[in-house]
Amino acid sequence: MRVNFVLSEVATGLRRNVTMTVAMILTTAISLGLMGTGLLIAGMISDMKEIYYDKVQVSIFLADGVTEEQRASVEGQLVQLQDEGEVKAFLYESKEQAYERFQEQFSQQPDLVQNTPPDALPESFRVELVNPERYDVIAAEFPDGVDGVDQVRDEGDFLDRLFSLLNGARNATIAVAVVQALAALLLISNTIQLAAFNRRNETNIMRLVGASRWYTQLPFILEAALAGLIGALLAIGGLVLTKLLFVDKALAGPIKAGIIPPVDWAEIAFISPIIAAAGVGLAATAAYVTLRLYVRL
Repeated sequence: MRVNFVLSEVATGLRRNVTMTVAMILTTAISLGLMGTGLLIAGMISDMKEIYYDKVQVSIFLADGVTEEQRASVEGQLVQLQDEGEVKAFLYESKEQAYERFQEQFSQQPDLVQNTPPDALPESFRVELVNPERYDVIAAEFPDGVDGVDQVRDEGDFLDRLFSLLNGARNATIAVAVVQALAALLLISNTIQLAAFNRRNETNIMRLVGASRWYTQLPFILEAALAGLIGALLAIGGLVLTKLLFVDKALAGPIKAGIIPPVDWAEIAFISPIIAAAGVGLAATAAYVTLRLYVRL
């Protein structure tokens, strides 16, 4: 097999169908970029679950007019629940401590901190349960509006809704990526059919002089694989720019505050080969199937 001949045929094919090749590359890049984004979101969700679910607490917010006796009563009930094995640990947080924590968490948003008065946050007990799913025990022990208790809030319920929303965003991104991938595969199929039709005389002559079917098909498969590789490289470049221009800048505050995990370069390095392999593999497979089913070479 003459390598130079095959490579020249690949270059010739790409030049003859420049517009369709560019469209194929861009469609592939978009679909692979969305796939990479979905993988990054999935990794971020996993990291967030490790961060937050290990710190899930039940917050017992006290009323503004709570007395020392009521506060001591709530603490005594928590000690009893701790002895019974329901509560792992608990911490009292005054209004001043709550405001200091609020200032630390939102230090990157000075306008929000300045517009929040120091007494806006209630005093509370932060309760860590032995079994986070046993929230009902705390809710039953401290009903809202009784003995100085204003509200009992389960952070796990909020996290479940948050991760449900994030999972929905991930699934939507992957769904759009699948649709884009199907469009890219159809475009690849059409491009290969057109390229094969334009070069039908050359390939027929090659077959007459003894060239194998695989030899005549290889330039078309390599064309598609090269276009898929270029699309994958563009998708990887898009992920790098997204990290530099959006994640590292627009989300710098929440990341620094520990609200959301950062996107590390290691994660992009990990999914980059997956994106490249998917781009090359899907394009080459689509070209091969098209040639076998629809084109006689």
